[in-house]
Amino acid sequence: MKKFSFQLDTVLDYKEQVLDTKKSEHAVALQAVKEQEEILANLLKEFDNYKERFKEKSSAGVTILEAMNYESYMSFLRERIKQEKLKLDELNKYENIRREAVVEAKMETSTIEKLKEKKKQEYDKQAQKKQELFIEEFVSNKMASM
Repeated sequence: MKKFSFQLDTVLDYKEQVLDTKKSEHAVALQAVKEQEEILANLLKEFDNYKERFKEKSSAGVTILEAMNYESYMSFLRERIKQEKLKLDELNKYENIRREAVVEAKMETSTIEKLKEKKKQEYDKQAQKKQELFIEEFVSNKMASM
């Protein structure tokens, strides 16, 4: 009996390549989210530190000009934080899309792999039956020639 060959091996190879590409894209998206979270955390930390410094200076007494400068910079930081949060939301949405694409590609690959496994089992059963028939014929022929 000839060696097992699966007709959809090229399709399976292609689907595996697509899956690898989708996984890479998802990894890039996850890295972008992580970097954006770090940017946002640093901005929040800077805002908190600046606010704390302003409180300390206020208790010691500051001029109106200094107070306006502090307020102006904190307002700038608030707006920047808001923008960075929006950017993070967009990156999270993109990462979710990439994750869904990986799941879909994995399902397609798994379906073909299961089909291949099923076809291999059928092939093995047929091979075993042919082997058993060959043995039966061989034994029958030996018995007949005795």
